Amino acid sequence: MADERSDANEPAIPGKPGSETPTVAEPTEPHEPLPPKPSHRGPVPHTATGARSRDSQKAAAQQGALLTTATGVPLRETDHSLKAGPRGPVLLQDHHLREKIMHFDHERIPERVVHARGAAAHGVFTSNGAASALTRAAFLAEGATTPVFTRFSTVLGSRGSADTVRDTRGFAVKFYTAEGNYDLVGNNIPVFFIQDAIKFPDVIHAGKPHPDVEIPQAQSAHDTFWDFVSLHTEGQHHAIWNMSDRGIPRSYRMMEGFGVHTFRLVNEADETTLVKFHWKPRLGVHSLTWEEAQLAAGVDPDFHRRDLADAIASGAYPEWDLGVQVFPDSADQMFEGIDLLDSTKLVPEELAPVQVIGTMVLNANPNNYFAETEQVAFHAGHFVPGIDATDDPLLQGRLFSYLDTQLTRLGGPNFNQIPINRPHAPVNDMLRDGFHQDADHTGVAPYKPNSLDGGCPFMAGEDVSAFIDVPHPVEASRKVREAPATYDDHFSQARLFYLSLSEVEQAHVAQSYTFELGKCYEPAIRERQAPAAREHRPRPLRGRRRRSRHACPRSGR
Repeated sequence: MADERSDANEPAIPGKPGSETPTVAEPTEPHEPLPPKPSHRGPVPHTATGARSRDSQKAAAQQGALLTTATGVPLRETDHSLKAGPRGPVLLQDHHLREKIMHFDHERIPERVVHARGAAAHGVFTSNGAASALTRAAFLAEGATTPVFTRFSTVLGSRGSADTVRDTRGFAVKFYTAEGNYDLVGNNIPVFFIQDAIKFPDVIHAGKPHPDVEIPQAQSAHDTFWDFVSLHTEGQHHAIWNMSDRGIPRSYRMMEGFGVHTFRLVNEADETTLVKFHWKPRLGVHSLTWEEAQLAAGVDPDFHRRDLADAIASGAYPEWDLGVQVFPDSADQMFEGIDLLDSTKLVPEELAPVQVIGTMVLNANPNNYFAETEQVAFHAGHFVPGIDATDDPLLQGRLFSYLDTQLTRLGGPNFNQIPINRPHAPVNDMLRDGFHQDADHTGVAPYKPNSLDGGCPFMAGEDVSAFIDVPHPVEASRKVREAPATYDDHFSQARLFYLSLSEVEQAHVAQSYTFELGKCYEPAIRERQAPAAREHRPRPLRGRRRRSRHACPRSGR
């Protein structure tokens, strides 16, 4: 019956709320739940231990035509509580009331401390094989296709904030590879505010609303942010990117993504290379002006998430090329005088061109925002064979922190068993029990070595491309709380970025600083930031300006 009434054959219409056109009168004929809209789908069905499920995606959806309790008992009434007479007190024995209210009271989980405001989509990544000489990662072999789930976000705002605020954007991609999940968790700006993860709580506390009055929301135009940045000047490079047009993207579909850190790749011959990852949008990089952003926030606070969802529903699937900048894995991990372990620095593309290694297409919206976009759990340490971390102290801290975050947000250690997080590769991890354990483990010996389970699970042999912690040499040293001297330059790359901008873009930067500092109440903070800007103010270039493809906000590819 549902198929007879379905509008599945009609053209996709962005913004249409359901898959069927409703009738004026309330429907009364029972029927199975309607299918999702053609532009939507859920996670590819896999079991809690990574096996491909024979179930369809419909198997995870609501079932049956009748209202039931959570245990499947049919209900005939949900408008009135069980009472002692029509005007009597509500009875404690009303299980349906208790269950319904209990579940409603717990519908929300703690929002992300950062990146709370997000939008996401399903898609596929296709490798062109250009990275095969650099890494043994199977999903980067020529012609390999890999399902992905990509989440875009703002950093500072809460879930209820507007999309078009001036802020850094998150750009996180989960690759469901045949060798396990790989997460590339980055931003739309190639550098970060800090060089060491121990400062991350400080920069976020400074950028978040003031703790006494919880304002301002989703913005850096206030005293605590500029107090921190003007005192901790390693944040000046990222700050000028945020003050540029890059701080307000036109669309998630027109936004670059960066892995920020330098990563180490290892190939089949155990040779290593250092790389930085880039996502290049095929629509080019475009931004909103400040005035456009303000209008959009007032007219449609959901401007970016609506744009993404409507584009996919219309069949205008957004695409990005994934590329790498490649550097020798030298002992000092430097390139052209730039410290590759300093996340506040970038390598201009004139010095190291971006080599395209594959393309991502986002082709389906989530079936359910909470189940997928809100519960997806990324982790910078989710590597696959052929990709490994470097000694970047910001990256090292991220490798530690993400597990703590998921443990709190998602209610226990089994968050990887939530359908959107489930790997598409077999899982035999010997991890047991805990909140929300969805797997039904067999065997009696979840430890190594064992004989009671016949020795299972076994270690990966040479016939399997197992993950290798690259045996990179560590220089003899001593324990210190210090940074190398190469981390001390906080202004030269900010200057290079400014010089790469057009005159109009430079004017926008000046207007951004004027507005932001104008929102600071304390004159000392404005004075502290402004002299720093005057002291390091770039001189105008004479003649033709040399534009950096890496730094210019309008350079798409």
